[in-house]
Amino acid sequence: MSKLMIVESPHKSKTISAFLGSDYKIVASGGHIMDLATTGKFGLGVDVDHNFEANYVPIKGKKKLISSLKKEVASSDYVYLATDPDREGEAISWHLKNNLGIKENHYERITFNEITKDVVLNALQNPRKIDEDLVKSQETRRILDRIIGFRLSKLMQSKTGGKSAGRVQSVALKLIVDREREIEKFIPEEYWTITADFKEFTADLEKYKGKKIEIKGEREANDILDSLSKAFQIESVESKETTRNSKPIFKTTTMQQMASNKLGFPSTKTMRIAQRLYEGVDTNEGSIGLITYMRTDSERVSMEFVAETKSYIEKKYGSEYVGSVKVPKKKENIQDAHEGIRPTSISRTPESLKSYLTTDEYKLYELIYYRALASIMAGAKLLNTTVLLENNGYEFKATGSVLKFDGYLKVYNKFEEQKDTILPDFASYNSDVIVSDSITKEQHFTKPEPRYTESSLIKEMESLGIGRPSTYAPTIQTLKDREYVTIEDKKFVPTKMGIETTDKLQEFFSNIVNVEYTAHMEDDLDKIAEANLDNIQVLKDFYEEFEPMVESAFKNMEKKEAEKTGEICPECGNPLVKRRGKFGEFTACSNYPNCKYIKKEAKQITEIMPCPKCDGMIIEKKTKKGKIFYGCNHYPKCDFASWDKPIEKKCPNCGGVLTEKKKGIACINCDYKEE
Repeated sequence: MSKLMIVESPHKSKTISAFLGSDYKIVASGGHIMDLATTGKFGLGVDVDHNFEANYVPIKGKKKLISSLKKEVASSDYVYLATDPDREGEAISWHLKNNLGIKENHYERITFNEITKDVVLNALQNPRKIDEDLVKSQETRRILDRIIGFRLSKLMQSKTGGKSAGRVQSVALKLIVDREREIEKFIPEEYWTITADFKEFTADLEKYKGKKIEIKGEREANDILDSLSKAFQIESVESKETTRNSKPIFKTTTMQQMASNKLGFPSTKTMRIAQRLYEGVDTNEGSIGLITYMRTDSERVSMEFVAETKSYIEKKYGSEYVGSVKVPKKKENIQDAHEGIRPTSISRTPESLKSYLTTDEYKLYELIYYRALASIMAGAKLLNTTVLLENNGYEFKATGSVLKFDGYLKVYNKFEEQKDTILPDFASYNSDVIVSDSITKEQHFTKPEPRYTESSLIKEMESLGIGRPSTYAPTIQTLKDREYVTIEDKKFVPTKMGIETTDKLQEFFSNIVNVEYTAHMEDDLDKIAEANLDNIQVLKDFYEEFEPMVESAFKNMEKKEAEKTGEICPECGNPLVKRRGKFGEFTACSNYPNCKYIKKEAKQITEIMPCPKCDGMIIEKKTKKGKIFYGCNHYPKCDFASWDKPIEKKCPNCGGVLTEKKKGIACINCDYKEE
C-alpha cells in the first residue's frame, strides 16, 4: 500500500523521511497552494453579496507544483495531510484536499508538535479528519484581512499617499502614534532625592514622621539637609527569606521578546531561525527537529518532557535542584491547542549541538533550551534584609539581598542575573547609632512612558488581545516596509506619513480601527473555531458596518496635496511635485495623467573599497525595500555582496574580507573576530 505524506517545507520532509523510511513518500507543498483571487467586486476575490463565497486560485508560480502533487496523490493509496498544528496549517490541508483530488475515504489529517520519530509515529496512530471549524475561523480571518486591507489601502493610496492599511497593522501603528503624542505632551516634573552614604552601604530618605515624603524643589531639599545630623538611629533590621521562581517555558511572544532583548534579533529573524530549528537540523542522529512548534499561545509542557527533565536535573545538579511545574491557567484570548516552545529532548544540550548550528541558531536554541530547563528547576532562595534608620523624624531605608541557594539561576544566570547587595551585620554593632560619611541631594525629572521597542510592542499587542502569534512579526515588518515607522535607538518612531495615515483612519474609521474592536474580532474568530459562532454572520455584521464607512471616506476624505518641489515641468510648464511609488519617492509632473513626465534622478554612488574578487569597486547599494548592502559595481560579472560594510584589511587567519559588525570586525569566510 503506497502512502503519501504532504508537509509544508522540503526541510521538514527531509527530516521526516529519515525516520519513516521507504514505507512513506514525503512531499512538500511549499505552504499554501491557493489564495484569494484579486477579481470580482473591488478585486477582493470574495462575493460580498452572496454569503462571502471565496474565489480561490493557485498561487502564482505554483501551478506546476500543484500538477506534480496531483500526480503523487493519484498514484498513492492513502494520503496523510501533515501540515502545521494550527489554524493556518488546517487551512492549508483543506486546500490540499479540495484541489488535489483527495477523496474523503483516502486521507487522514495528522498533527505533531515536534518533528521527532516517536512523536510523528504516534501522530500516525491517532489520525483525524480536517477540522472544518478551524478552517472556517482561518478563512474568516483571511477574508476580513482581505476586505479591510484592500479597501483601506486603496483609500489611503488615493487620499494620503500612504501605502497600506490593515486590521492589525493599523491598530499597531496607532499604538506607536499614540505613544509618540503622549511623549510630546508630557511635561516633566522636578523632584529631589536625599541619600545617606555609609562606609558599607547607602540609605535613601523615604518618610517623614511615618508619612511618604516627596521633595519637589531644591529649597525643600536644602531645608531637610539642614535639619539632619550625621548620626542615625537604627530603628529596625528585618531579614526574610524569599523564593524567586523560574518563568514558564516560552510561548511565541515571550520568545520574541527575549530574543529581542538578549540577542538583538528582530521578531522576523527569531521566527525564521525558530522555523529551521523546528523543521530539522542535520546532526549526528540524522536530521531531527530540535524544538517544538514555535507558533503558540500556550505555556503547557508535556508530562513526558517534565519527567525526562527532572531525571536529568537530579543526575546533573542534585535532587535539591528539582522543581515542580505549575500548570498555567488558560487566559482569555489564548489558543491552547498545543505545548509551549521547548527542546524536543533535554539531552540535546546546546553545547553538544554547537558544531551543527549556525551562530544565530545556536544563540536562539541556547535561549530556548535553558528557559525550558530552568522552568522545571527549584526556585532560587534569597535572604532579603531591610534596615530602617531615623534622623530627626526623617526615615531612611536601606535594602540588601543575598543569594542563599541558586536554584534555577545555576543554568539561567546568563539571561537573568542576580546581583548580591550585602549589608553589614548590624547585630555586631556596639551601639544602635550609626554615623554617615555624607548626606547628599540629587535633582531628577519625571520621564514619559518610553517609545515602543519591538519587544515592548509585541508585549502590548498580546496583552490587548490584538493579533495572534503568527501575526506579530509580519505586522511589525510591514510597518517598517511601508515607512510608517523608523527605528531610533532600537525604538519605533512614527514617520509623518505614519501619523497622517493614523489620523485619517481615526477620522473615518475610529469604530473599527481600535484596540477594542480588533480584540473583539479575535474573540469571535476563537468562537468560530470552537463552533460557537456562525462565520457568515460575523462577516455580514462586519461588512454592513464597514462598507458604508469606506464609501463615506472615499467621498468626504480630503485628498492630500502633493508637495511642490519648486521646479517646472520641462514638457508642459506645470509645477513638479513629489510622489510616492512602489519603489519610493520620485519627482513628477502635477498635471498627471495629462502629462506623464517623470524626472530622472541622478544616482549617488558611495564607493567603499576596491573589490577583492575583481578590478571593480565595492559600492553601497539598496534592495527594493530600501535595505543597504554592499556589492561590486561590475555586477553581474562579479557577484561579491555583503550585508556588512567591508574594510580594506584582510583576515589574518584566511586572507578573506573583513567587515564592520555592531560589536567589532569579523571575517565573512571564517570565524575570525575583533572586538
